[in-house]
Amino acid sequence: MDSSSAVYVHIGEGFSPKLERIHKVSIVPLVFLIFYEVSGGPFGVEDSVQAAGPLLALLGFLVFALIWSVPEALITAEMATMFPENGGYVVWVSSALGPYWGFQQGWMKWLSGVIDNALYPVLFLDYMKSAIPELETGSYRVIAILCLTALFTYLNYRGLTIVGWVATLLGVFSLLPFIFMGLIAIPKLEPSRWLVADLQNVNWALYLNVLFWNLNYWDSISTLAGEVENPSKTLPKALFYALILVLSGYIFPLLIGTGAIPVDRELWSDGYFSEIAKMLGGVWLRFWVQAASALSNMGMFVAEMSSDAYQLQGMAYRGMLPAFFGDQSRYGTPLIGILFSASGVILLSWLSFQEIVAAENYLYCFGMIMEFMAFVKLRIKYPAASRPYKIPVGTAGAILLCIPPTLLIFVVLALASYKVMVLSILAVIIGLVMQPCLKYTEKKGWLRFSVASDLPDLGFADHHFNEP
Repeated sequence: MDSSSAVYVHIGEGFSPKLERIHKVSIVPLVFLIFYEVSGGPFGVEDSVQAAGPLLALLGFLVFALIWSVPEALITAEMATMFPENGGYVVWVSSALGPYWGFQQGWMKWLSGVIDNALYPVLFLDYMKSAIPELETGSYRVIAILCLTALFTYLNYRGLTIVGWVATLLGVFSLLPFIFMGLIAIPKLEPSRWLVADLQNVNWALYLNVLFWNLNYWDSISTLAGEVENPSKTLPKALFYALILVLSGYIFPLLIGTGAIPVDRELWSDGYFSEIAKMLGGVWLRFWVQAASALSNMGMFVAEMSSDAYQLQGMAYRGMLPAFFGDQSRYGTPLIGILFSASGVILLSWLSFQEIVAAENYLYCFGMIMEFMAFVKLRIKYPAASRPYKIPVGTAGAILLCIPPTLLIFVVLALASYKVMVLSILAVIIGLVMQPCLKYTEKKGWLRFSVASDLPDLGFADHHFNEP
């Protein structure tokens, strides 16, 4: 590509190679795609109460959202509208730190996403095992995981528009039982239960991992930016609405569960909200919460797989992965990326809930550090660049915005178990070696690589931006 003629289009006119004929995603399904990439509802937050008690669980979600979710969502809004193409954070890091580190970002975030996706069949079965005990262990559990993965993978194959509207319907259905629980629980609420805390008996590693897992992945939507209708306006609005939806979907059920029922921390593990529903409303409400959990996990799975698959497609368009990763199905979906992501989910689904959360958090932390570095570097190097959505702070403000979440990252990394550290660092080393190996296969002609002709060069000279 001739870098002298490469110009970023005025941001707001997103482009996705070979996909202009495919219907773009509008704001409502986009909000629920973000909702499911980040949250999916309160299923999985129960361990925060077990780890730290009601007060710290409630405060944790509020404080963590302020120091982590808000900065990540703001940075995603600015960078995704600045680079409105599939690949998202891979493109940001490549533009700021170079293609080698862009590849490392892509590898760590894709692997983190696949590990995260392996969690949803596990959560689904944990909620269903009280009704169907055979799903707890053994061959029935394995068969169930394979069938669920196949079903969810097929939905992704059929197209992102379908995924978006399915996510919308599932989101409404998944949150409705908690509204009913709230109405039933009103006469039984005892606010003093919300204030229960035992600072001498806190599992800080579990507590922080649960908070971190439930409030991150705001940047995942950036890998679909090329599929969004009018991204310069739609993405920032969708992130804002999704932030409100996610926090409400956590705080409200926790207030109900800890305020209406005497708290036995040992019982608060994934799946416990269905038991609270039974205590408050009977078997029918437990069944509804279990069904909502099942469908919520379906929504989280398809949203995360979409992000992972389109990320691989975006990397192929940038020449970071072999060209076949850019191939599309007849529905315009990244077929190879979907299959690779599904295979990873199956391989990792044998891990436990807590192991999955810790492992994906560790890798995710590495990726977020590079995103913060890219955000700050582009602010310093190209302060006048066209940014359709710009966080209303200067360079110093941009740096300060990244300090609290970066400190939190170091805390999460320090609290990881030795097993998680070793496996995660091994995964990072694989990525460091994989990139030069792929370049070698390109040089030898063993695999075909290509850069999409309608994407601008990322070796940013000043004229690559629309500067005033």
